[in-house]
Amino acid sequence: MNKASGLAWPKSVEIFRQYDAKTFVSDLIAGITVGLVALPLAMAFAISSGLTPQAGLYCAIITGFLISLLGGSKVAIGGPTGAFVVVVYGIVQKHGVDGLYMCTLIAGAILVVLGLTGIGSAVKFIPRPVVVGFTNGIALLIASTQLKDFFGMEIENLPGEFFDRMRVLGEHAGTISPLAVAFGAGSVLVIVLVNRLLPRVPGSIVALFGGTALAWVFDMHVATIGTRFGGIPGGLPHFHIPTFKPELIPGLISPALTVAMLGAIESLMSAVVADRLTGGKHNPNTELVGQGIANIVSPMFGGLPATGAIARTATNVRSGGKTPMAGMIHAVTLVCVLLFAAPLAAHIPLAVLAGILLVVAYNMGEWREIPLLLKLTKADISVWAVTFFLTVTADLTVAVEVGMILAALLFIQKVAQTTTVSRVTNEYLKGGQAHILQDKQIPEYAVVFRIHGPFLFGSTDKISTLLDHIEQLPPIVLLRLRNMTAIDATGLAAIEEISDKLHSAGRELILCGAREQPARVMADAEFSRHVGGENICPNVEAALARARTLWEEKFASSTR
Repeated sequence: MNKASGLAWPKSVEIFRQYDAKTFVSDLIAGITVGLVALPLAMAFAISSGLTPQAGLYCAIITGFLISLLGGSKVAIGGPTGAFVVVVYGIVQKHGVDGLYMCTLIAGAILVVLGLTGIGSAVKFIPRPVVVGFTNGIALLIASTQLKDFFGMEIENLPGEFFDRMRVLGEHAGTISPLAVAFGAGSVLVIVLVNRLLPRVPGSIVALFGGTALAWVFDMHVATIGTRFGGIPGGLPHFHIPTFKPELIPGLISPALTVAMLGAIESLMSAVVADRLTGGKHNPNTELVGQGIANIVSPMFGGLPATGAIARTATNVRSGGKTPMAGMIHAVTLVCVLLFAAPLAAHIPLAVLAGILLVVAYNMGEWREIPLLLKLTKADISVWAVTFFLTVTADLTVAVEVGMILAALLFIQKVAQTTTVSRVTNEYLKGGQAHILQDKQIPEYAVVFRIHGPFLFGSTDKISTLLDHIEQLPPIVLLRLRNMTAIDATGLAAIEEISDKLHSAGRELILCGAREQPARVMADAEFSRHVGGENICPNVEAALARARTLWEEKFASSTR
């Protein structure tokens, strides 16, 4: 493969050279589990996007198989996700289904180019406030699209704009169906209880099967896939070349870029989650090539755009998935549903699917990030707020474009602020004595790493070298921040992740020598609660003294 671009063979090729029967059994169980979890989600995402439920299943089958076969992650699962619902709905409303297919093809080609040229890792230059802002916005939009079916309202067409949608929902509040509300609320309650009491059992599957059985056995008059769509056709998806309409291309460039960008972000985030759960390491450019090919093929079978699915990836790992075979088995499981159980899908209540998607929207919203962001600088808060507001009121393309422009301007501002001109005095030299390393003795039980320069979005991945051989590190790690001139929300999150991983490995982290801006950001974010106030030291001299205390209190006795 092309090493210059950072490409490598797909993980399926690497893994299967040493594949065995025991690993296959683990992959089989995990693949079937994830396939059943994907069943309601794929249909619900398609319905919310303004398409038929089988479009979601076809997408999950085709892209799920190809992403696992050709991608750069061992256990990441691909398919339709909530991130695309709002974009796809808008494309279908404006350009029709043929426009959606063309958009998906273009986005797939963009992803392939990103991977082949080695630009896949450039996704890291999207700052955390932008990602959180449009994730919050997408979650809110998805939830708003589910209220009609959750409450069983009689609305023929739901507007695409958020505030118009909420107005129409309010006007039709008198058509709420108590039975639909019971099914929707019941599915949410079942998912929450099952996930809390039986974490290894997918709550959405219990809610889907339980709600469907209840509606079918007792012949309850509630809207179902059958009453709205006439059911799901059995058999395999049919291959067809989408109708190419050149006149649509100018209007599809911007949505295609949005789909490609969202696909890249979501897929690489999913791969990172997989790495954290398994201790593996994905290849971002190979992953993007696999994602791109999958999105090129998906429209040829009537499917939606696809990307990495974080929740299904986590389910795969928790269920014992070891290799890309689990992802391929998840696709085969959905094929079996189409071949042998398609007629039964007609009895699935739409309120149950709406309840499932409301839970998905809540989980994907990253709402816990908001209080943390609000403790950061006004610049970070403004980027998040503008991105969130525009995602809800305008569209994702505008939101991300404006968010990125704001982030770039603030990046330039932060870097500019790190440039200083000052006079060297005797007091300056004396004050710097406690910070220098040259005259200090680093004990065997400690190691010192340093960050040099601005630690902002786009550069935070460099700190991962600290964890390359974490098992070989001594028990105490000192992170010297004397030459770190600035930090933002993304940098702060990276240090938090390092701290968590070190603690999980039985090691302690000490920070020392932070300058004014980083010290202020960490103080505002109450970072001391994360690593311990006593582990944030003013200089390396104090940090080495703290390291000695930690060694004597926690580690020395175990080595005697």
